[in-house]
Amino acid sequence: MRNKNNRCAFTLAETLMALIIGMMIMAAVIGVYSTVRNAQSSIEKRLKQGFAATEILQRISEDIDRLALPSADVTVTVRNKIDIEGFKISQMVIESKFNDKDNKPQTFEKVTWQSRVASDGNGLVVYRAHSGYSMEDKMLEEAKQNYEREVFVPVCSDATMFALEVTDGNTITEEWINPALPQAIQISLSFEPRQQDILGNMTVPEELVKTRIVALDRFRQIPYTFIYKAFGDANDFDANDVNDINDVNSVNDPNKPRKTNDANSPPSGTRRNELRE
Repeated sequence: MRNKNNRCAFTLAETLMALIIGMMIMAAVIGVYSTVRNAQSSIEKRLKQGFAATEILQRISEDIDRLALPSADVTVTVRNKIDIEGFKISQMVIESKFNDKDNKPQTFEKVTWQSRVASDGNGLVVYRAHSGYSMEDKMLEEAKQNYEREVFVPVCSDATMFALEVTDGNTITEEWINPALPQAIQISLSFEPRQQDILGNMTVPEELVKTRIVALDRFRQIPYTFIYKAFGDANDFDANDVNDINDVNSVNDPNKPRKTNDANSPPSGTRRNELRE
């Protein structure tokens, strides 16, 4: 409409319509932004979980490589059991000893990795403890105090699977109390949600579990048998080989009869007049 000064203006209905359209556009923009933010948060969570699993596997591997030396007085103990809510909890104790002045064995360094079901029963908490005479912990910025000995420090939470098992490459053992060192330790960790299998058990699919196998004796002799196999001479020529190509520019037809060398036939380069004579 126009006022008395002949200037354009909006009516109340037009103003309300513009406000409604603007609110619809803002709602659509906010919805798209929320969707993008949720997707970003989900991706970041997956990436952090993947990085966390890789980091924990690396930390456990470093403890095994540093302490479980075949030439030292070291024992490795592994235990597994099924706890509440069907979660498997694991424990691995690596302990190195020495003899004191009275020739009595004393613990020089002891590292324990184990898991416990969280208080809400929805996941696992992974702990690590370090104790012994050697109080210098490579994972800490400063040495522990006396009251901090044998304290279980939570490393991560919300894990859905954590297993420490003994393996020899073919079989897996869930318990190891032998004084001799095992051949290798298999570490399995996952933060992915559990799913129900065909038997009704809640488990994490194998493809969603991060696994690492750490060999304890990397200098052991691996038995092997050398099997001799005779190979033919690559320069031998087979006249009956239909795949043989004399001319690289010609097309070899397997249905075409092959030429044979006849002692009575003249060479291929003989001229016709010489053949007539």
